[in-house]
Amino acid sequence: MATLTAADYAVIGALILISSGIGVYYWLIGGRQKSTEEYFMANKSMRMIPVAIGLMVSYLSAVSLLGVSSENYVYGTQYAVINISYGLATPFAAYFYLPVFFKLGTASTFEYLQKRFGTTTRLIASFAFLLQLLLYSGVVLYAPALALEATTGLSTTASVIGLGLICTFYSTIGGIKAVLITDVFQGLLMLTAVVTVIATAAVATGGLNRIWQIAGEGSRLEFNNISPDPTVRYTWWSLTLGGFFTYLSLYSVNQVQVQRMLTISNLATAQRALWWSWPMASIMSLTLCFSGLAIYAKYHNCDPLVEGRISSNDQLMPLYVMDMLSDYPGVPGLFIAGIFSAGLSTISATINSLSAVILEDYIKPLWHIRNKDLSTTTSIIISKILALVVGLSCVAVGFLAQYLGGLLQAALTIFGVVGGPMLGLYTLGMFFPSCNQRGAIAGFILSLMFSLWIGFGQPKPPIPQLNVSTDDCGFNNTIMFRGSDGKSLIYTNSRYELQMEKDKSYFYLYRISYMWYCPLGFLVAIITGWIISWITRWIFKESSIEIDLNLLSPIVASRK
Repeated sequence: MATLTAADYAVIGALILISSGIGVYYWLIGGRQKSTEEYFMANKSMRMIPVAIGLMVSYLSAVSLLGVSSENYVYGTQYAVINISYGLATPFAAYFYLPVFFKLGTASTFEYLQKRFGTTTRLIASFAFLLQLLLYSGVVLYAPALALEATTGLSTTASVIGLGLICTFYSTIGGIKAVLITDVFQGLLMLTAVVTVIATAAVATGGLNRIWQIAGEGSRLEFNNISPDPTVRYTWWSLTLGGFFTYLSLYSVNQVQVQRMLTISNLATAQRALWWSWPMASIMSLTLCFSGLAIYAKYHNCDPLVEGRISSNDQLMPLYVMDMLSDYPGVPGLFIAGIFSAGLSTISATINSLSAVILEDYIKPLWHIRNKDLSTTTSIIISKILALVVGLSCVAVGFLAQYLGGLLQAALTIFGVVGGPMLGLYTLGMFFPSCNQRGAIAGFILSLMFSLWIGFGQPKPPIPQLNVSTDDCGFNNTIMFRGSDGKSLIYTNSRYELQMEKDKSYFYLYRISYMWYCPLGFLVAIITGWIISWITRWIFKESSIEIDLNLLSPIVASRK
């Protein structure tokens, strides 16, 4: 296995210096964080393009960079259909949800919930968000570190600590401005890394058409699965509807993304930034999809997982880079810098957003209990301490990930199952004027319990994989072993496939595609929230609720 050279480490070091230098600049020169409004919202001085890029790269983490390519390698191209849902959801996020947060104008999106449904609702929702995002961020640190150690020899410990401390440093001293500007730099590195994979594969195989042809011969090309069966992993219905609600939960009500859009001075420009982030995200997503086919073109006659060179399909992209580019000093380092950039952009977004939520939702209310207001200086000091603590917490969770075998899948699942109930809670507030606090809290908790149940309930059936070949691996024996799901994988005549049929004995809700978790959680929150609101209003003989029209979506407020 090839390893990184001094030139590669020099390129990675340059990434570290540039990202840290941006943080130092905004600490010493670019504003100096004289207030929490500047630290968390950049005094609404950010331009459209940096924010649009920030929206894109904080959505596509290092897990996405490694996972989407391996997804297309292992399961085929049906996943690419999800990009249609991005375009469908963008106008809903831009015109129905974002205006409400702009009118509110606070660093924490959860302040909306307090104004609409009371303090208890705010604290319950923000606490769920804190746990979910902290867990996910730990995995974002650990997943690429594990893949890189297995394929490049770069220590997992060094990767986790290095990524975590770099993010913590420039996010703590530079605030949201440093986070957004480094997002632009890191986004370019991410795109460069993926394009490099495709370009080298095209040269090695004889062109992009040849990559496509090899993918077709290996049954990797699939775009027409229109099955209405919700237990089928990817179909047009699950990807468009499930992707619609997932995208909406991320770009309409998620603290990380909304906070970015609130760094812009006016609503119209923020809406344009959101519109621009859609094609950027789709271009990156489709490029990642095609990179999976490019990697398949390289290994289609000798699967490295079967050969024993890697232990997980998530390691395919780093392995490919070391196999193809290790003869060019510095080029693998550029790719590793791209992987690190994907992690940096996500972790830095987490650090800044979680610091804002803790300050606004917990620290300030506790201060007010003592009948005191936080001074500007004290707020800035506390904000930077919080950023430091959150960053170090992400590093700690990153190390804990290695001791919890299924944490990667668990974290990705919880990222989806929390999104549906959260979207439902905000939708109840903005679109259902008759909904009250009791209904909102009950709907959110019941929806969250339901989503966690179907998301983590066991046992779940294994996922059928497409065949791979070992013709050029140098062995043609029949081999059998047990996978992590307990099912036998059988290799016969240099071909293998997962031997399973959909087992009807599995509980139905455990068999449905994970793409349905978000829409189902959303629907449970809406239906139960509305019903319980109606019942409690009738029981307690409550009259109609007086609501500030600014707390309603424009399409609802215009009819009041």
